[in-house]
Amino acid sequence: MIFLTVGTQFGFDRLVRAVDNAMEQGLIQEEIFAQIGPGKYLPQHMNYVDFLEKEIFDQKVRQAEIVISHAGIGSLMLAFDHQKPILIVPRQKKFGEVVNDHQVATARKFEELGYVLAAYDTNDIAEKIRHLKTFIPKPRTPRRQGVIDCIATFLSELTG
Repeated sequence: MIFLTVGTQFGFDRLVRAVDNAMEQGLIQEEIFAQIGPGKYLPQHMNYVDFLEKEIFDQKVRQAEIVISHAGIGSLMLAFDHQKPILIVPRQKKFGEVVNDHQVATARKFEELGYVLAAYDTNDIAEKIRHLKTFIPKPRTPRRQGVIDCIATFLSELTG
């Protein structure tokens, strides 16, 4: 099963529609379960809900063979924590989905590091899913101490 999530704050109709269309055209054969948020587009070719409670959301991630998501950090971290291959499709400013292209920057960085596959054009989703089946993400080791050091430096500069 493929789990598609768009996060909980905004819908992401462009992504949901693209996956639904790829299923209709037979480009995606796998079962997909989607969490579509408050979007306007309602899929015709996959099971979906608007929102899931956290416990059920986590269960869907654990059950999934593949995760497809926007480039939200929460969704990325959950996929990483459960060692799920993830295809990220960033929301983009040019489509009015976000106020800046921070998700594009996130997608590019995580892709460059070898942790994810990304599709910047929704026409590439079906092909990227095929690649994801054999994609072996680079092992990811969180650098907690680096984050702690950055925060400590920032706080010490604030207090002088």
